[in-house]
Amino acid sequence: MSGAADGRLAAKRTGIDTQHETVAYMSTDCPLCRSEGFAAHARVKLTTAAGRTILATLHHVADGLVSLHEVGLSESAWRRLGVIPGEPVAVSHPPPLRSLGHVRGKMYGRRLGEEALTDIIADIVAGHYDDIALSAFLTACTARPLDDHETVGLTRAMVEAGDRLGWQGAPIADKHSVGGLPGNRTTPVVVAIAAACGLTMPKTSSRAITSPAGTADTMETLAPVDLDLPAMRRVVESEGGCIVWGGAVRLSPADDTLIRVERALDLDSEGQLVASVLSKKIAAGSTHVVLDVPVGPTAKVRSAAAAEALGASLERVAAAFGLATRIVTSDGTQPVGRGIGPALEAHDVLAVLQGTADAPADLRARALALAGALLELTGAAARGRGQEVAGAALADGRAWAKFQRICEAQGGMRRPPRAAFRRPVLACQGGRVASIDNRRLARVAKLAGAPADKAAGLELHAAVGQRVAVGEPLFTVHAENAGELDYALAYVAANPDILALGDPS
Repeated sequence: MSGAADGRLAAKRTGIDTQHETVAYMSTDCPLCRSEGFAAHARVKLTTAAGRTILATLHHVADGLVSLHEVGLSESAWRRLGVIPGEPVAVSHPPPLRSLGHVRGKMYGRRLGEEALTDIIADIVAGHYDDIALSAFLTACTARPLDDHETVGLTRAMVEAGDRLGWQGAPIADKHSVGGLPGNRTTPVVVAIAAACGLTMPKTSSRAITSPAGTADTMETLAPVDLDLPAMRRVVESEGGCIVWGGAVRLSPADDTLIRVERALDLDSEGQLVASVLSKKIAAGSTHVVLDVPVGPTAKVRSAAAAEALGASLERVAAAFGLATRIVTSDGTQPVGRGIGPALEAHDVLAVLQGTADAPADLRARALALAGALLELTGAAARGRGQEVAGAALADGRAWAKFQRICEAQGGMRRPPRAAFRRPVLACQGGRVASIDNRRLARVAKLAGAPADKAAGLELHAAVGQRVAVGEPLFTVHAENAGELDYALAYVAANPDILALGDPS
């Protein structure tokens, strides 16, 4: 066993899940800890004999979790360091991060050049920034907004920090929603229509970070999404499109880290948002992208003026990389579709693709608008005829047939699960639905277990402007166990105006 005298301790796997943060645990009486002056919550450098290195946040423990000559590792630290139990690990003070000087400069009003941004993103991807440093960077970029040159530099740094895909031929189509709306699962429908109309659309999508479902979570209830690049290429070459998890190919790897902290701080930096969206599209090899910008009081973009400014910024930065874009501004006042949660959203997608009588009309209309815009942008449809062409592919079954083939090529089509526990939330008074709080409604779905529990979430029964009677269901909460159902319903009881009713006469 290693001893503290040579600066090495034996690695111990603690089994503690700290999500993204790398954490190390040392005994308060550890001689190395005392001699080196490692304070609680300090950053320490961990190095294996093979030269693998990570930075971790240090926690002191006094309950025997680790011995005097051990360093405990959280699950994320264990994976990143790649050690085996008992392997000697050197623990030392990390060198100062030069890139943090650039962050401090931004706080005082200095512009960030491309070299500075490259240094910052490289350190973020390497795991050198803890949440405090990440918060400082994001706060600086919000308080001192990035100009176009800085946003282009940040976008380029985020692209270059990860993998980059290349495809034969052009155009390579893509679409993205800026977000903020529960449901709104248009991507599977758009990909099916685009591929059915002859476009190439290798769609990489995210899992949920703070929402009840990401596109990858929803698609995973229908087919495998954790494909590596060779498998992804086989699907695209065979069917013209795919819908896979982007994490498997490491596109713009700093993005999810920045979004996680940005959402926790409730910060909305326009430059960061533009770089986040476009870096993944550029890294994925896209040449033509339609960008959906929902606008509403509880969406991410809350006014028409903000949408116009964001759209213009997206177009300017995209042009710097030769990326053709079209901005589609859409209604963000309420969810799109009925389902909120992976499997419930998948059922909506299937209903639209299959053309069933009860398919959500709003999801169908929005998917056709986006698919039509993409067909026009790429030249696959004449200007003004995109929705007509997209609608024909949906109506005659070509899109549904293409979607089934994509699912089979990705590993086999699945049937989305149904939750064992369901409870309707009833209107306590009659009236017209005046507003829906998207954020709190999404919170209900998360408390019910989404996205970890694929069948969990909620099914919406009322829309803004719709009249409901006393006792009529507003939405139904779905859960895979009774405990999470109770948690979600307790939150609903404490927030009775998630769906606000007015005009009771």
